[in-house]
Amino acid sequence: MPLTLTGTRELLARLGHSPKRFLGQNYLIDGNIVRKSVELGGVQPGEAVVEVGPGLGTLTSALLAAGAEVWAVEKDATMAAHLRATLAAEHPGKLHLIEEDAVEHPIADVPAERAASFKIVANLPYAISTPWMDAVLGGPLPTRMVLMLQQEAAQRYVASHGTKQFGAISIFVQSAFLTDRGHKVPASCFYPAPEVESYLLNLVRRPEPFIFPTATKQLIRGVFQQRRKQIASLLRDRLPDGGRAWLELFSAAGLDGRARPEEIPVALWQRLVV
Repeated sequence: MPLTLTGTRELLARLGHSPKRFLGQNYLIDGNIVRKSVELGGVQPGEAVVEVGPGLGTLTSALLAAGAEVWAVEKDATMAAHLRATLAAEHPGKLHLIEEDAVEHPIADVPAERAASFKIVANLPYAISTPWMDAVLGGPLPTRMVLMLQQEAAQRYVASHGTKQFGAISIFVQSAFLTDRGHKVPASCFYPAPEVESYLLNLVRRPEPFIFPTATKQLIRGVFQQRRKQIASLLRDRLPDGGRAWLELFSAAGLDGRARPEEIPVALWQRLVV
C-alpha cells in the first residue's frame, strides 16, 4: 500500500532521515498517482522495469506488486539500505538495486539480455532530469517511459518547433519517442511539496527511433546556445561546406538561411550530417 503523508513522516523519522533538496527527495504520498504511474506504464508480470531514485520504495512496491522485475538506482545511502532491508528482502531476485549516480547509470545496469525490452517508470529527481534523459537517449532505448517531471521540463521535451520551449532536448526526445496521454500532478501529492508544478509524462518508443550521433548532438546543442542567430550564420563555421548541402533542404521545406534554430522541424534536424 502506498505511503500516506503520516506514514512517510513516521518512516523518515524512524530512519533518522531528513529529505535532501539537492537530491530532489520529494516523496510521493498520493496512492492514486502511484497507481496511475503503473497503469500508464502498462506494467505486466515478468517485465523488466527501471526505476530512478526509488527513495522509500512507494512506487517500487507497486511495480513489484504488478509482477515486474525491477532494476533501481538510488544515490542516497540511507534510502538504499532501507530498500535492501525491506523490499529486496521481501522480493528475492525481483529487485536489483545499485547505489550509484543515475546520470552515470541511467538504466540501473539492466543486463544486456533484458535491455532489448524494458520500461522506465520513475519519479525523477528534478535536478537531473535533462542530463539523465540525454544519457538514456544514448541507448538502449526503453519501449516506454512514464516519468514524474517538473512540468517545465516535460513541456521542453514535447515542445513543437516554433515555440520558445523548443530546443535540443526536444529534438532528441521526439526523434526517439511519441507522446502518449499524461497527467498533471499537484504539489500536494508529495512530501515535502515541491515549489514547482509537476507532470507525469508518458513516452512510447517510436517503431523506428532515430538516435543522433554524438557529434551531431554536440553541434545541435551548440546551435541552440545561440538560438537568436540565423541558422546560416550558425552553421557557417561549424560544417565543412558551411552548411550549404543541409540548407538546400530548407528550400523544399519553405525555409531559408534566415530561420532561427527553434523554427526548424525535427525531421530536418535528423537530416543534418556532421
